[in-house]
Amino acid sequence: MKVLANDGISKSGIEALENAGFEVITVSVAQEQLINYINENNIDVILVRSATQVRKNIIDACPGLKIIGRGGVGMDNIDVEYAREKGLKVINTPAASSASVAELVFAHLFGGVRFLFDANRNMPLEGDTKFKELKKSYASGRELRGKTIGIIGFGRIGREVAKIALGCGMKVIASDNHVGEADITLDFYDGQEITLKIKTEPVSELIKHSDFITLHVPAQKDYIIGKTQIEQMKDGAAIINAARGGVIDEKALIEALESGKLSFAALDTFEEEPTPALKVLMNGNISLSPHIGAATAEAQDRIGTELAEQIINILEKV
Repeated sequence: MKVLANDGISKSGIEALENAGFEVITVSVAQEQLINYINENNIDVILVRSATQVRKNIIDACPGLKIIGRGGVGMDNIDVEYAREKGLKVINTPAASSASVAELVFAHLFGGVRFLFDANRNMPLEGDTKFKELKKSYASGRELRGKTIGIIGFGRIGREVAKIALGCGMKVIASDNHVGEADITLDFYDGQEITLKIKTEPVSELIKHSDFITLHVPAQKDYIIGKTQIEQMKDGAAIINAARGGVIDEKALIEALESGKLSFAALDTFEEEPTPALKVLMNGNISLSPHIGAATAEAQDRIGTELAEQIINILEKV
């Protein structure tokens, strides 16, 4: 059987599939050529990340497909329900990248409270001529310890964020429409562990009490954070979005940054991805990254291995 990993797959995933007798193809086929390639090469499984779209037209035109796999959590680039109605298996890897996304949140968060995203822009330009001025302009940093972080979406990634936050001495508020409470277990090197129970609260309460807000929700039809929600936040609060573009109203976000209502924002995903708005990219109070939440070697290994295990398990039963 043939597996097309159109957006790539880790070496460990390739090895697992090949050891089980699968042929793995890692060429990147253009979206408009995908139907012909799948049919001409008798592809049984297509694996994608966020770049490739697997919509109704591909599902209808490629009757030989048996599995559609998404390396990652969200599957908004796949017509999931339609595929399942047609008898295809649709799989993803919801747990594999949780730690990587959570760590990126804190990379942005630590950088935000110490102005590193801005310092890294200005030091190469003016570090040799305005060192003292830059030092003074970045002298009002903040510590995370003792501050409150609000986590909107308390699934796997949100809980990983909570673990890091607790380790940093932060207070945690969480909100989730489907989770009433969750156990957060902190592991130590000698086998000891501590489990804390965190109860979720309405978003309206989280917004009012949080110094920093981070979102970990799937794609939405409407904004979760818009102008009204921003107005209810603490003065000087900050927002991090490493979830999906469109969960934050970027126009309202820019206005809040320019007015000083918010101190900074961090975006890994964007409303107009993959061509983010120029106003977002050029704003000096936004820490930016190009949708790299799951882009660590460890996460990619886990994603590839997890996809391979699911594929082997499904097709061995066919």
